[in-house]
Amino acid sequence: MLIYGYHPVREALLHRPQSIDRVLVARRRSDPKRQEIEHLCRRYEVDLVSTSSEELLKITEGVHNGLVAEVREEPAPSVPANADPGLVVLLEDVQDPRNLGALLRVCEGTGVGRVLIRDRGSAPISPAVSKAAAGAAEWLAIERVTNSFNSLEELKQDGFWIYGAVAGGEAPWEIDLSGKVVVCLGGEEKGLRDRTRKACDGLIGLPMRGHVESLNVATAAAAILYEVVRQRGVNR
Repeated sequence: MLIYGYHPVREALLHRPQSIDRVLVARRRSDPKRQEIEHLCRRYEVDLVSTSSEELLKITEGVHNGLVAEVREEPAPSVPANADPGLVVLLEDVQDPRNLGALLRVCEGTGVGRVLIRDRGSAPISPAVSKAAAGAAEWLAIERVTNSFNSLEELKQDGFWIYGAVAGGEAPWEIDLSGKVVVCLGGEEKGLRDRTRKACDGLIGLPMRGHVESLNVATAAAAILYEVVRQRGVNR
């Protein structure tokens, strides 16, 4: 797997250097960020290869910023030490890599303990996703699941309350989100699947006071998850 861009490569070097085969850097890049990447490669004994920008462009899907890392895929880690094991996010059918990356960035910023991604219908954790997440994906426990409903039922057995984000749902500040909760977020086209909605204990929505009918899924996730953080700060 390839990841590219300064922030994703830097976070990978800091968080899991043992999984990096080598880092490729554009010859003509000679700024402090390159120097930092070179320092991290020396520190963690990761091979650093200088090459042309044209060669990097051939192997990437977009703007690489002169930095590419070849990474071996490994099983997702357990809940990170600074994350909240009682806060889980389920993502369904998020197909745009930029949206998925932005969602992962929000999840990491709000201390989500686990991120479950429905395998079919969702974008893979690609270099484009990693770049949009600005390195946040490296610090999350991400799991691909085949059946959202079954995963939610297992979480219910573990004492979690399940809330789905939908238009017209109850405002999150009107709901007690201070306990073990799962926040379910649907894709750009159709939102949550019907069976997933039926598995929810409640439905969350954000009031829209302007002319547009809805928010981008990552923006909505930020509003909901930071309300969860606020309640936990007050109630714990």
